[in-house]
Amino acid sequence: MKHIYLIGGTMGVGKTTTCQMLKNKLNNSVFLDGDWCWDMNPFQVTEETKEMVMQNICFLLNNFIKCSAFNHIVFCWVMHEQAIVDDIISRLDTEDCKVHPIALVCSRDALTKRLMKDVAAGQRTEDKILRSLMRIPLYEKLNTTKVDVSSITVEQAADVIIQRFST
Repeated sequence: MKHIYLIGGTMGVGKTTTCQMLKNKLNNSVFLDGDWCWDMNPFQVTEETKEMVMQNICFLLNNFIKCSAFNHIVFCWVMHEQAIVDDIISRLDTEDCKVHPIALVCSRDALTKRLMKDVAAGQRTEDKILRSLMRIPLYEKLNTTKVDVSSITVEQAADVIIQRFST
């Protein structure tokens, strides 16, 4: 039985670092960040690019599912709407898999502190803070398991996910 971890969360909540840690803690695992499929210049959000990105994500995830080398497939992306999560799952061959939709959530204060560190380090622009804060309530509405990362480390977040889902 393979495990597919679909990990969403607003910008700056720690999806990528948590998923990297999760990949390193789980044997026979692979990690895909949905943002890698949007890495274009100029950044263009059109119906055509949105569909292309979704096809690329699901193509890669299905190839990971088919590959006997992997028991754990870790995927992260913003996934702020249930329709996005449902669309991804509907395109995957999940016959011999357990799919674990997860949302990383945190308090407004914790998110602001994380994003301010990123801004100070030149990794994000300040305009992303308000956008990210505005998306926090969207994750409460999703049909996902919530993991509150407000006051835990990346390693602790990965351990929580492993304890809940990897057996």
